[in-house]
Amino acid sequence: MIHSTVRLLALLSLSVLAACATPKPETDPNQTLPGYEGVEDEGFFIQPVEMAHLAGGRERQEVDYNGPDAPGTVVVDTFARKLYYVLENGRAIRYTVAVGREGLSFRGAGVIGRKAKWPSWQPTANMVRTRPDLYAEYAGGLPGGLDNPLGARAMYLYRGGRDTMFRIHGTIQNATIGHATSAGCIRLFNQDAMDLYERVDLGTRVKVRSKEESLELEGPYMDDAWGRAVPETPENIAQREKDVVTIAEEEAAKAAEEAKAAEKAAKEAAKAEKKRLAACKRQGLGEADCPALPAADTVTTG
Repeated sequence: MIHSTVRLLALLSLSVLAACATPKPETDPNQTLPGYEGVEDEGFFIQPVEMAHLAGGRERQEVDYNGPDAPGTVVVDTFARKLYYVLENGRAIRYTVAVGREGLSFRGAGVIGRKAKWPSWQPTANMVRTRPDLYAEYAGGLPGGLDNPLGARAMYLYRGGRDTMFRIHGTIQNATIGHATSAGCIRLFNQDAMDLYERVDLGTRVKVRSKEESLELEGPYMDDAWGRAVPETPENIAQREKDVVTIAEEEAAKAAEEAKAAEKAAKEAAKAEKKRLAACKRQGLGEADCPALPAADTVTTG
């Protein structure tokens, strides 16, 4: 069960943008920003969010808000990968989100019809039917917890009194925030999901912007070299080109290092094999009767 759950989380966190890697942290990975420390909640310990995942303004912050939405509204922009909780006086709390296929399928407005702490999760009948290899095991549901795709909090969008299957929820896959992901609805850092959960009530209006609305209010967005949404500016375009080259060079260097290590291991294995056969020959043993080297002695690393 543990291995299959890990496999499920890994598959749910894959980026459809084919991002090569997560950028290297420029600071101590154990450091974080206020509000993103590790926290004990309902018997679970949520790990702190590393600085690398908060770089570029991806932490929640109060900002000016230029949209037409009333205070108390949750506004989701799947194109800029942002979520706003609208405040009074032209202000809002801004969160960075990851957007899955289900998140891209909804437009318009609804209301939060349900809230849950450490929610259970159950794949839809269509998910089980189309991917039984991945979802059939969880057809009966997965209890809430650190290995659950919905994270620490979930808010469920309803329209016309019916569940739309659109979710705003937490995740332990912090590296996915800011990305378009292969599965899921709207993900936030668990710390952000908990913050938003306390701000909204049942019946809170949720507006999901269209592409036209996003362009009007946010301007054009693009993916950087790691697949995160950033404003489409000449500076960001130039930076992406540099980062793509850097990533390619780092991958080439890594591949060369791995090839060199493999070549060294092969030579050492051949040397060990030669010694084995020579020792057997001295003992009058033929190759067929020569005992194999212990596994630990066949390849030496260094």
